[in-house]
This record gives sequence, structure tokens and C-alpha cells, in this order.
Amino acid sequence: MPVSETDIELARRLADAAGAAIRPRFRAEFGLETKDDLSPVTLADREAEEAMRRLIIAERPMDGILGEEYGERHGTSGRTWVLDPIDGTRSFVAGRAIFGTLIALVEDGWPVLGVIDQPVQRERWVGVMGRETTFNGVPVRTRACRELKGAQLATTSPHLFDAHQGEHYLALAAAVGSPLYGGDCYNYALLASGHIDIVVETGLKLYDFAALVPVVEGAGGRMCDWAGDPLHAGSAGDVIAAGDPARVEEILEALACGH
Repeated sequence: MPVSETDIELARRLADAAGAAIRPRFRAEFGLETKDDLSPVTLADREAEEAMRRLIIAERPMDGILGEEYGERHGTSGRTWVLDPIDGTRSFVAGRAIFGTLIALVEDGWPVLGVIDQPVQRERWVGVMGRETTFNGVPVRTRACRELKGAQLATTSPHLFDAHQGEHYLALAAAVGSPLYGGDCYNYALLASGHIDIVVETGLKLYDFAALVPVVEGAGGRMCDWAGDPLHAGSAGDVIAAGDPARVEEILEALACGH
């Protein structure tokens, strides 16, 4: 079914609820722990996801929920709310306000609504398939990129690529120039607003990338995997975001040059 105004309003209220849980713990007592996969988690992650899940269960009991911290709650509507309460927990722990809350509505496996919310700086990007992406309520657009050389390429960390993936990434970096590191989901938001040209990552989970797709594509960009295929619930997690869709084939060719 089409994304409704009620869906969009609920997504905004989910972001509000998450932000209310996160802000008091930023640069304060956040209760750091290490999960089984060695990634960090804080009380802010857990409390923010709990707040969002309570709202969804109360207002959309037929919808499914998939969250990074509390897993999957199956629904019967064919729709799933996909939540990452803090994408960029390491940045949150370090006191860097370049993390974000990710909220997506996925219908039959395809992301149709996405929110990237930076609760400390109170910056919010909302993307809906078939509509313009907005930043704090104002439409935004990606920027034109005439060639790869000199384009602004970003990735969270080169250490997140394995050796094989890293070779391919370095081939792209060599074609572009000096890359930007750090940022997690915030890079994609900046791409949607026309400040970054390309983001390339791998190993992402659905809760890491589902919200990004409507935001980037609603701003005029394109997201795909490293084979050039659209991203959906079954995607492996290797991700390309291009502010200028005309550069996607060149990005794929550069990545393929890695040995």
C-alpha cells in the first residue's frame, strides 16, 4: 500500500521518542557494554529502541519490527519497521555528534520510507519513495558530479572491509582521490543534502541501510549493491550511494578493478 501521511507522522514520532532517550545520555553516563559480535552497545541504544517499539506495538500491532538491539517481532501486514536506534555507537561513545537514529518502513522487502535523525544537532532527513526528501522540512537535492576524479568519497572506516573488499575499495579511492573517513549513516544524509558525492560500504545489515535508500533516492541519488542491483531485504549488505546516478557505472567499474 502507498505510504500515508499517518505513516510519515508515526516515523517522525518514533524519531522524537528515540531522541528523547538518547540526548540525556550523550556525553554523560551511557553504560557501555560489548555485544557478542564485539560491537559496542549503550543504555541509550537500548532505551531508544524500547521507546520506538512501544509506539509501534501500540499503534501498528499488525506490523512487524526488526531492530538491532531486540531482534524481530513478526507481523501480519506485510510491513516491517526497521530500527537502528544509534547507527554509529562508537561515535556516540566518543562524544561525536555524527551518529544517527535510522527508521525505515519496509513493505514486502522493499524500503519505502526512511528517516535519518541526528538527535543532538536536531537534524532530520525524511525520505519517502515517490516524494522529495526533506531536511528539517525543506526539500534537499544531491549535487551533480561531472567525473570521479576529485569527487568526495566517504566510508566509515577502511578497517571494516576484509582484504578482498579493501583492494576493490582502494581501487575506487585511487580513481577518486583523498577519501573522507568516519560518519556512519551521517555520510548518506550529507550526500542527500549535496555535500558528499559517493559513499561505499560493505557488511551492512538491513537495519543499517533500509532507511538510507528512500532518503538518498528521494533527493535524486541512487543506491545499489556492488553489482549495481537495487537494495532490498535480501541484499548482502555491500552498498553504494551515488549523489549523481550518472556516475554509478564508473563507480562499479572502478570497484571491479581491485585485484
